[in-house]
Amino acid sequence: MSSFLHTLNRGTARTFRGRNGKSAGPTESLREFAQSTLGSDALREAVKLPPGEDENEWIAVHVVDFHNQINMLYSTITLLCSPTTCPKMTAGDKYEYLWQDSTSTNFRKPTKLSAPEYIENLLNWTHKRFQDPHYFPTELGVEFPSDARGMFQQILKRLFRVYAHIYYHHINQITELNLQPHLNTSLKHFTLFCNQFDLVPKKEFEPLDDLIQCLLEEH
Repeated sequence: MSSFLHTLNRGTARTFRGRNGKSAGPTESLREFAQSTLGSDALREAVKLPPGEDENEWIAVHVVDFHNQINMLYSTITLLCSPTTCPKMTAGDKYEYLWQDSTSTNFRKPTKLSAPEYIENLLNWTHKRFQDPHYFPTELGVEFPSDARGMFQQILKRLFRVYAHIYYHHINQITELNLQPHLNTSLKHFTLFCNQFDLVPKKEFEPLDDLIQCLLEEH
């Protein structure tokens, strides 16, 4: 558990450092990430389980990293995603996502929320899962439970919805910030990883299916 323990401890509150030692802003950090990964065939190899590594731990590390990545990405356009501009959590006209959390008294049944409310609840819910030692054990020698994979799948399925909302409703703003290369690379990495371990059903990717096919065909 040593590598996951290290990732979890730094992951949910990770700070990217600029060359001057000061914290880099979200835009700068995303550009740095894009420059280091865009167009790299290494992504296909990078998602594969390294020899001798525990699969659950490998997946858990990436779940945390994808959460951080999406959180940072969304933070660049959060002022432009409001209950007024985005009154529903949608991906175009065809797909609308309702929020449900069986542990909450307010959201035991699927509930319509604005996009920012949905995403805030999602990111908070995910962060709480990271703090749950049942699903994300941090003690050395403690194994992942048999139902951990189901939790990983649920988290990733919901995180994908943020990608879908951004592409359909905020792509112009992302492009104006010159962050579309990062967005594409992030989605490609996310999709390759999920496909590698069969973590998200194909039907969940339908809102961005054409785009994903184009990204996966790139070399």
